[in-house]
Amino acid sequence: MTTHHPYGITGTRYRQAKLIWDHHRMRHEVRSVDVAIGLGSHDLGVATHAAGLYRAGLFRTLVFTGGNSPTTRARFPRGEAVHYREHALGLGVPDEAILVEPNAANTGENITFSRDLLAAHGIAPASVLLVSKPYMERRSYATARKLWPGAEVLCASEPLELDDYLKSIGDGKLVLDMLVGDLQRVIEYPALGYAVAQDVPDDVRTAYEALIADGYTSRLIKP
Repeated sequence: MTTHHPYGITGTRYRQAKLIWDHHRMRHEVRSVDVAIGLGSHDLGVATHAAGLYRAGLFRTLVFTGGNSPTTRARFPRGEAVHYREHALGLGVPDEAILVEPNAANTGENITFSRDLLAAHGIAPASVLLVSKPYMERRSYATARKLWPGAEVLCASEPLELDDYLKSIGDGKLVLDMLVGDLQRVIEYPALGYAVAQDVPDDVRTAYEALIADGYTSRLIKP
């Protein structure tokens, strides 16, 4: 008998998704760094978590980066970074601690434009904390290591497990599509020069291929 997880996911698909979710999480030990960069997306939890880390005293400068995409334009009409900044201000981060980079349209631009903005303010950080969606940690890390090799890169995200994230989004198909899409980028971007290569364990790759075969493909890069 087929068992079902909430949000329309079978037990098998949930187990496959959990393997990929766990692989995406870098699980770095977060500590004090020179700057943090909140990577724009549809998820306001990125700004919430970045604000909490600022209040914990882990950095003095926080960059929010991101313009708009088809999936965020309606939610953040003034741009991802602008809305993130407003949210962080409401959570007690002082305005003077925040820099806004409002133009980036992808992760590579998030990294490059944030580095350039910091340089324009006379900041050349030796250590950087990337704050992202939970399943974007590995891809953002690989991108930063490629594009900013001189900086030590750590990753952080809200301490959510897959069940928590499914509940927060409320759409199992969308969440699995996003997990699959990010893993495709982890696998394929190094050959395109966008990221450093990382090992993908056999069981994770098998789960990824199975979910693609089951139609979780809306976030894949089209050939």
